[in-house]
Amino acid sequence: MRVAPLACALVLALALGLAGCGSPAATPPPASSSAPPASSSAPTAEELGGVDALEATYGARVGVWALDTGTGRVVEHRAGERFAHASTLKLLLTGLLLDRVSDAELDAVVPIAADDVLEYAPVTSQHVGTGLPLREVMAAATTVSDNTAANLLVEQLGGPAQVQAALRELGNPTTRVDRVEPELNEATPGDPRDTSTPADLGASVQQLVLGDVLAPDRRALLQQWLRDSTTGDAAIRAGVPDGWEVGDKTGSGGYGTRNDVGVVEPDDGGAPLVVVLLTDRGVPDADTDDALLADATRLVVDQLGR
Repeated sequence: MRVAPLACALVLALALGLAGCGSPAATPPPASSSAPPASSSAPTAEELGGVDALEATYGARVGVWALDTGTGRVVEHRAGERFAHASTLKLLLTGLLLDRVSDAELDAVVPIAADDVLEYAPVTSQHVGTGLPLREVMAAATTVSDNTAANLLVEQLGGPAQVQAALRELGNPTTRVDRVEPELNEATPGDPRDTSTPADLGASVQQLVLGDVLAPDRRALLQQWLRDSTTGDAAIRAGVPDGWEVGDKTGSGGYGTRNDVGVVEPDDGGAPLVVVLLTDRGVPDADTDDALLADATRLVVDQLGR
C-alpha cells in the first residue's frame, strides 16, 4: 500500500508574478495566460535586450524572467506567455512537500513497486520492493530528475489537482498541473495543460528557494539539492561568470522544449538572482540546445549589471 497523501498546511507568501510583454513569435505561440498578476506590488519589469536575436539564431521561442533580489529589478521576455514547464515542476513539488511534512515523515520509507518505475528512473529503479525515505525520493527528483520519484511526490501531495491547488494557495495563478510523468512533457503548442509562465514560475521559485515559505532547515535542504543537480551544467551554469554558484532544475519535452530555472549566487556575496528560462521550437521532434540557455543567461547577467 502506498503512503497516504499528507494533509495540506501551506504557508501563504508574497508572489512576484508579472505579465510580460512578448515580441513576435519565432514559432506559433500557445495561448497566453489570462490570469491576473499574483501581486499588485510586484516591481516594474524591463524588456531583456538581445533575445529577439537569440530566437532568430536558434529558431526558438524564448521566455525569460529574472529577478535581482537585491534591487528588485526584473528583466523579462515573453514573461506572460505559456510554456511547458516539464521537469522544472520537480523543484516546486519538492518545495511544496518540504513545507508539509514532519521530520518523521521526511524519514518515512515510500514504497516503490515495479509498475511505478518509468523508463528514466536512475535512483528509484534500484529500490523496487524496498522503497526509499521520502527525503531521498525528493533528492532523486531534484538532483537527477528521476521521473518515478517525481510521480511519487505528486502522489504524496494528493495528485495533480491538489498540486495545482497548492500552487494557487502559494499565490501562483497560472501554473497548471494536469498530468504526471512522462505525459506532462508532451508540450504540444497551444495546449495549456502542464504549462506555466516565466513570471509566475519565477515568483514561486523565489518564494520556495529564497523566501520564508519554508523553515530555514528545509529551505537549506532544497537549496543544497538544487546546487547538487547534475542535469544543467551546459545551461544556466555555463552562462554565469566563473566562481558563481548555481542551484537549478532543468526540464525537457516535446517540440524542442528545454528549460532551466534556479538561483544564481555571485561570487562577491551579493544578492542572488532568480533566473527562469523556458524555450521551445514548435516542431515535434526538434532538437534542443543548451547553448541557447547559456546565451540567454549571459544577457540576463549583463543587463542586470552583474
